[in-house]
Amino acid sequence: MSNNPIFNGPLTGITVIDLTRVLAGPYCTMVLADLGARVIKVETPDGGDDARHFGPFIETPEGKKSAYFMSLNRGKESIALNLKDDADKQIFEQLLCDADILVENYRPGTMEKLGYGWDTLHEKYPKLIYAAASGFGHTGPYSKRPAYDLVVQGMGGVMSLTGHPGGEPTRVGTSVGDITAGLFTTIGVNAALYHRNQSGEGQKIDVAMLDCQVAILENAIARYAATGVSPGPIGARHPSITPFDAFQAADGYLIIAAGNDTLFSNLCLAIGEPDLAENPLFVTNPLRTEHNATLKVELEKALGSKTVAAWMEILEQAGVPSGPINNVDQVLSDKQVLARNMVVSADDKTAGPLKMAGNPIKMSGFNDPETRNPAPGLDADRDKIIGELANSTDNR
Repeated sequence: MSNNPIFNGPLTGITVIDLTRVLAGPYCTMVLADLGARVIKVETPDGGDDARHFGPFIETPEGKKSAYFMSLNRGKESIALNLKDDADKQIFEQLLCDADILVENYRPGTMEKLGYGWDTLHEKYPKLIYAAASGFGHTGPYSKRPAYDLVVQGMGGVMSLTGHPGGEPTRVGTSVGDITAGLFTTIGVNAALYHRNQSGEGQKIDVAMLDCQVAILENAIARYAATGVSPGPIGARHPSITPFDAFQAADGYLIIAAGNDTLFSNLCLAIGEPDLAENPLFVTNPLRTEHNATLKVELEKALGSKTVAAWMEILEQAGVPSGPINNVDQVLSDKQVLARNMVVSADDKTAGPLKMAGNPIKMSGFNDPETRNPAPGLDADRDKIIGELANSTDNR
């Protein structure tokens, strides 16, 4: 099958059959599409991916479309198939004959009920890479449980670290439960492609959202292993590096991350408080961390004299890692973000042009286009795909 001619990347020539919906799976296949793979989204005929019906919506005289769905499914193709219908199953199996990768995020056991479990597919299509992203994975006592992002954020420990001491449970502001699962699945797929090049064999990739939350606990696990105490929420600051926090200036907050003694000394000079660097409470990072509340009060006394913008200039000249706390509008207009092509657009026939996040993987051998193909309408590519299958069958 031909790859989308607009996008060339390291995965050009790879075909992905995408049975995913909502977020974790579509995020994975979006990254694969951004890397050049052809992604054929197989959707249910009765409404397709649930995310097509999630807001926010863009309404124009031509119709209404989900911005949520469009932002996750750019550059893909769509065909609607009922995998319980014999004729549609035949089409699906023809697709698998020419496919390199199948990605699904059903609850474990669903594919087996449809007759397309890993054992069945591997016997019939031994080179096919099968990637499954689910809430709890295909093994273990929770395997059959349903899960959403918020469920695994809670169960995986991330929410126990988020927010301020004594505050209500706080969800991370983006869907890290889904997105990390999508990214780890993408990593697994690319590793499996390399392995297949060496061995000729496909394999199954089993990624659980809960596992991914455990995997990103980083120093929280290290702190527990070292102390036997479960860490809790501490606001914006770092648990073991100080000053590494949000600090109040005259007109808002800024981030300062002075990660070693030299940077701390440079910070103190820059804000006009060189004696702080010599204070016995603050001369080493462990001491600064022990006395973080006292140090924050002293720093904010000085920082309150100028605006965030003024401090940004001063701290940049001093080489102190720092930054403003941007809202989404400010992020999308930031000169560094724009210079890195991290705001791209797709022009949908119904909704018009839509801004979305670009691909953060920049590769020297491939272009990083500013515009992308839009997300497909439900079943929009049926005629093209069926025609290709007919030609493929004729040529076998």
